[in-house]
Amino acid sequence: MRISSRILTLLSLATLLASGCSPAESPAKIDGPFGTAVAPMSNGTVHYKPIGVFHSRFTPDTGAPRQGMLMPETEATIEIYEPYRGALQTLAEFEYILVLYHFDQVKGWNPTVSPPDSGHEFGLFATRSPKRPNPIGLSLVKLLKIEHGTLYLTGVDAFEGTPVLDIKPYLPSIDSVESGVNKAMEIELGHHDEDFITDPTFFR
Repeated sequence: MRISSRILTLLSLATLLASGCSPAESPAKIDGPFGTAVAPMSNGTVHYKPIGVFHSRFTPDTGAPRQGMLMPETEATIEIYEPYRGALQTLAEFEYILVLYHFDQVKGWNPTVSPPDSGHEFGLFATRSPKRPNPIGLSLVKLLKIEHGTLYLTGVDAFEGTPVLDIKPYLPSIDSVESGVNKAMEIELGHHDEDFITDPTFFR
């Protein structure tokens, strides 16, 4: 039996409406080498799968550096999961990399923040506080070597077990800029007053 394209379109629309979605909110399927991810077009939730995990000596109980580059001697590794190890090709040629990760210990957030050793409140987006609506961290770390899918790093501030979302090379021509204004604001934030934070409420 042949069914016209118009009928098929109406049937698809009926199924979509029955699911509780409007046509504008219908998910777009993105096909990749490791399966299909579903990304909402609007007013939805974005789902990410970790590509790996941090292994470090830091926990919410021990504390961690405020920023890893302030304590460049700290060492850690990132274990990249098997499906993503092919993407590491050529990364070892870089000395510094950017790592995006999920603050999985965070519980809630506030629109304003009073950074430690700072004299007044700041809007959350003007700070590096881990307590964010989307608790995503960004670290510049030194890459020592890659062996069997494991990245060996220094200058790390992430806790043991922190999920890694993405890795990018650090490119000086676009990732570095001199700004006297930003340097002055960094002093206002107090980022250099305390290199290591042990207060667990800062992370949770």
